[in-house]
Amino acid sequence: MNATTTRTGKIASIIDKRRPLAQKIESVEANLKSLSSALRNLDHHRHDLLKGGNDSNVTRGLQEIDLAKIQSIIAAELEALGKLKMRFCRDTLNIGVVGRARQGKSRLLQSLTRLTAAEIPDGDRQHCTGVRSTIYHNPNGETYGEVWFHSERSFLDEIICPYYEKLNLGAKPIAIEDFATKPLPTLPKNLPGYAEPGAMYEHLNRYHTYLEKYRHLLRELSPRRISQNEIREYVAQDTPDGHRVFFNYLAVREVKIVCNFPNADVGKIALVDMPGLGDTGVGDEERLMRTLGQDVDAVLFVRMPKSSGDYWADVDVRLYDTARAALVDLPIESWSLMVLNQTGADSKNGDNSNNCQDLAGDIANKRINVSECVTANCAIPQEANKVLDQVLDYLAAKITDLDQQYAFSCQERLKEFQETAKAELDKAQKALSKVVGNEEESLFDDLFDNFWGEITNSLAELRTRLIERRDSQDDYLKKQVEDVFRVCRQDTGIPTIEEIKRSGNRDGACSTAYNEYLHQIRTRLSKRFLSLDDGLKHSIEERKSRVSEVLVEQAHLGGLTAARGSEFLKVIAEQVPDNLSTLKQGFQIISEFQLSYRGLIHHRIRKHLDGLTPDFTVRLPQNPSAQDVLETLKELYPEAIYKCEKALQDLLPEPNQAAFAMVEEFIDRVLRAEKVKNDWRKFLREFRTQVWSDEFQPLAENTRLRQEWLNLVERAGSLNESPTMRFLK
Repeated sequence: MNATTTRTGKIASIIDKRRPLAQKIESVEANLKSLSSALRNLDHHRHDLLKGGNDSNVTRGLQEIDLAKIQSIIAAELEALGKLKMRFCRDTLNIGVVGRARQGKSRLLQSLTRLTAAEIPDGDRQHCTGVRSTIYHNPNGETYGEVWFHSERSFLDEIICPYYEKLNLGAKPIAIEDFATKPLPTLPKNLPGYAEPGAMYEHLNRYHTYLEKYRHLLRELSPRRISQNEIREYVAQDTPDGHRVFFNYLAVREVKIVCNFPNADVGKIALVDMPGLGDTGVGDEERLMRTLGQDVDAVLFVRMPKSSGDYWADVDVRLYDTARAALVDLPIESWSLMVLNQTGADSKNGDNSNNCQDLAGDIANKRINVSECVTANCAIPQEANKVLDQVLDYLAAKITDLDQQYAFSCQERLKEFQETAKAELDKAQKALSKVVGNEEESLFDDLFDNFWGEITNSLAELRTRLIERRDSQDDYLKKQVEDVFRVCRQDTGIPTIEEIKRSGNRDGACSTAYNEYLHQIRTRLSKRFLSLDDGLKHSIEERKSRVSEVLVEQAHLGGLTAARGSEFLKVIAEQVPDNLSTLKQGFQIISEFQLSYRGLIHHRIRKHLDGLTPDFTVRLPQNPSAQDVLETLKELYPEAIYKCEKALQDLLPEPNQAAFAMVEEFIDRVLRAEKVKNDWRKFLREFRTQVWSDEFQPLAENTRLRQEWLNLVERAGSLNESPTMRFLK
């Protein structure tokens, strides 16, 4: 197996081994993005907490947390990881060719790829390469190109707007139509410098003047495949004879060229051709740095010394520094090579071999550190391919170590980041170490003491008022009783003499009709007393409402439920937990207590209705007349009414006595029973935000924010310590 075959296999193996690491880096990126999101939420809550009136220690602790610093580091790490991932995702090893204009960079690429000036523009007058091209080796197939165009948005954001910012031209165009229809702003006279800003302005003017010649391409789908003979009009500014008639390149972001390299054993590589630097296009250096940082594994600096005498100029040093800054995690001297383009006496540049030697000898003094400095005639394919072989051999031998060094540098920086993030999250944890502050317990204690004083005093006053009426008649019930007897006297139900005669005729005897009338009158009278049930209920409901009113108004328990009156007491009885049995029984006793006609009055009335019962009433004479029946009924009915009325008069104080007993039992249960105060404390602690909403809701909201804060701190800490932050073993 020869050396080139071995090298080709090594390069293919290197590319295959990179992919698993790229997948691990994706996991790190996802974790960092989740951490960034968690920190954003944390910072939002930090601001909410600062508005919540915390004590000075909490406020100071929250203000000392620098989450913005962490977010800034995350953004930088995501950018660095993005570059590393791009490196490991590529299907090729990429070699970037960099140099100022007119140094032979394009000639070197032509020699390496067997392409011509039709695909890789060169010239000896002005800059002719307009966009970045990436040239891929494909041993099979025809030469073709693929073009990626700018969209209207990316064209404005990446190409046009930077000119407005750099040249202080005022408001940037927000749409392509603005740029197309409005004249360019005048170049400010107070702008530092003269020639350079003017040249930049002319670049912008070129985009503006010729917009209609390339504007349609900003709406094209990418990529567009083009034939070999179309490539130049998308990458160059001019024709091979130097006429500037091409404008398509102004809309192009990147071009990919696929061709068969003359060196068939180069393996999976690509050559990245950057436009020559030294022009005054805004953003050229930024695009160079982005390309070198994301898309290049090795750099070939191309420098053609003048035959008349030359030296390493400031522009050479600046170009090197620009490339060096593109990837801080991997020193550029480890992945770059300087090619001194040697020309012969028959070239337009003349014989520069001596100056090549001079620059090679002086390169270290200028701190332009590269892995190697070689001299080759870039126009001669054999010499150019020797340079390529040298680079490929170096990559085959060193790229794995370089990848490890690059990845290790990123991993070590992530470790440092984790420590920094942990320090800030520790501050966050300590700033709110207690979810529920002492102020909440202190506030509850004060409010409960006030509540206990109010409820004991108010219920005691209510008892005093009720005891004064305990033995008095219930006014509402008294009126109902009076109404019942008035109706009873007005509507007796006693039949007329004619009705008695008809009934006697129908039944065969007036005595039979007499017994029937007794049943009817007694039943009718008994039914009238049923209406007294409402009066009894009213009495109890009125007392329950007064108790409820005290609990709502004086004890401030109205926030527990919207119900009022007896329904309030019922709801509270349901709300009190079963384990607070003493307090619960107190509310159950009063809420379930009832007085009813059947329970209190009915049995007392029934015995006075015996006189209207055939078995207990006055016997009529044998064969009584209708008149005898009528007179007897008129005698018995008032007597029954009188006895019932007297019984009810004696009963009228009892509803007040029963209601008082109910209230007093309730008071004993909820105020004086053993440990009932502790029941109240436990019950009200659970419902404190409903009872004392004005006092506790702001505090409860603050507590919720604190708990959410600590949850977010824990979430961020978990993400920060996640194993996915390690992509190297």
